[in-house]
Amino acid sequence: MLLEGLDVRRLQVLRSVVTSGSVSAAATALGYTPSAVSQQVAALERQTGTALLERAGRGVRPTAAALLLAEHTAAIERQLAEAGAALADLLAGRAGHLTVRYFATAAADLVAPAVAAFRADHPGVRLDLGMTDPADPLPEVLDGRADLAVVVRPRTAEHPGLRLVHLLDDPYRAVLPKGHPLAARRVLDLADLAGEPWVGGERPGPCLDTVLDACEVAGFRPEFAVDGEDYGAAQGFVAAGLGVALVPLLGLGHRHPGVTIRRLRNPEPVRTIQVAVREGAWGQPVLSRLAEALRETARGA
Repeated sequence: MLLEGLDVRRLQVLRSVVTSGSVSAAATALGYTPSAVSQQVAALERQTGTALLERAGRGVRPTAAALLLAEHTAAIERQLAEAGAALADLLAGRAGHLTVRYFATAAADLVAPAVAAFRADHPGVRLDLGMTDPADPLPEVLDGRADLAVVVRPRTAEHPGLRLVHLLDDPYRAVLPKGHPLAARRVLDLADLAGEPWVGGERPGPCLDTVLDACEVAGFRPEFAVDGEDYGAAQGFVAAGLGVALVPLLGLGHRHPGVTIRRLRNPEPVRTIQVAVREGAWGQPVLSRLAEALRETARGA
């Protein structure tokens, strides 16, 4: 006979009878009447199909089956206590595991300090940190491979199944070779760069789309002389005189000495950085606290 779905409460009543030595002692310990204890044991006997208590003089003694079940019940009670403690730790933000994904230029000035602050307050939470696909990081969040991703998406963007939380707006700057004629001006119209050769600093995706959309508004499409995937390398190519580039502020943490940085207008390209979380996971304590740490860091960025 397969013993499936054994009632844990009945098992605990039986264990109390075994450990206390009598039905009346178990009833006193549990706050039940002796009749209620006997009814619970009888129901468990019907479910298991075997006797659990046998008469011994004026009292009862456990059968081998009762002793076996009592031993396993003790292990179940330990596991339940551990589960309750683990759940309390999780709900209090003392434990858990989060998988976090981000793109390259968000790492140093946004993700790293936020993670440091989060770990200081929640040392028991394990974090799996890693880069994501800059072209489309959202599938990792949607299918559960990541709990949270730092992404570039417009403020008005919506995605079924996801919640997007705004972190910061990261404006682009013009990167010019030292001595370039346009470097004499403090602020450039984006259209001023229309006739220049361009150096690419990012792969196709939402960041590049931000730049191309702004150029379209300014009335031109840039001609790329060099295709790159890294803002640092782009600055090197610009310093060598191979063209001009647009780089967001977060990508200018280390500035090449051979370039000049200028603000842009009409329009100023701005990429919007947000946190993406599954809608169903939003509100989990440790997830909310990490998102708040990112928001705090973004406010100071």
